[in-house]
Amino acid sequence: MAVPRTDWRESVAADEAARFAGYAERFVEMQKRKSAKYGNGRALHRKQLLALHAKFEVLPGLPAHARHGLFASPGTYDAWVRLSNGGTDRAPDVTPDIRGFAIKVRGVSGPGALGNTTEAQDFLLINQEKFAFPRSDEFVELVMAVSNGKGALLKYLIGRYGFFGALKLMKRFAATMGKTFTGFATERMYSATPIACGPYAARVRLLPARQTPLADASKGWAADIGRQLAAGPLVHELQLQFFVDERRTPIEDASVDWAEEVAPYVTVARLTIAQQPLEGSAAAAFAEEVEQAVFDPWDALAEHRPLGDVMRARKAVYFASEKARGAL
Repeated sequence: MAVPRTDWRESVAADEAARFAGYAERFVEMQKRKSAKYGNGRALHRKQLLALHAKFEVLPGLPAHARHGLFASPGTYDAWVRLSNGGTDRAPDVTPDIRGFAIKVRGVSGPGALGNTTEAQDFLLINQEKFAFPRSDEFVELVMAVSNGKGALLKYLIGRYGFFGALKLMKRFAATMGKTFTGFATERMYSATPIACGPYAARVRLLPARQTPLADASKGWAADIGRQLAAGPLVHELQLQFFVDERRTPIEDASVDWAEEVAPYVTVARLTIAQQPLEGSAAAAFAEEVEQAVFDPWDALAEHRPLGDVMRARKAVYFASEKARGAL
């Protein structure tokens, strides 16, 4: 087991600003096209499944390398949770997809990652340990192709990777999208890319509240949470996994999963979703408020600044998407 280190580095390409601005333009164009079909919404994670009130408790007795930013001292905060399907469309829940578990810790106050003063700390998590590609360029091209349908996706893959390379990537893509998902109460969720933790760098993981999934959960992920909550509050554990060296825990390569035996996780907080009404006028009003809100990895304390190429690209793309849907 390696000791966390502070000698991590980001590698910023000279053309990043222009390239990321181009990504943002393409995402907004796609977003507007999808909004014309489905109504105003996000570029990705368009289908909100459920909005939930929660409590976020920073735990006492953390190791010194974890006690930075939000985790500097014990405390309890109100939080919003947004559960979503990851796609650009509003597909049925049974459709294979990436699933999103976004947390907005509220009542935070301090210097922000964008040079502002922030009042929240957001964590955007998915049910994948890593990204499919090392950097943002291939990911952007893939999303654009997927948003135009299977024919466009196949044409793009063959044009870029050749016939056999396309088949290999299609197989990998199908395995990623088709990964078994049992529900938001029973699955591990990951940041997949790192953030700062003071002078350290770390990835984030959320451990599930339940071990046993319920039957027919995929018929409706929101209904599944309702059934899970009927049995009692959902208590998740939030963990950090720290950088140890560039080879085994790279900052810039989002396709590498940091091995737990090399970089063990440290439990730093507890997220509790209490029993609450999921239907009715109050629940609907709250769901709309969450739907209109910003959930952004850069809506963060400066001590938890997002790191790496993928996160830097998200800075430009999320900002443009938020403006396009009127969230800013």
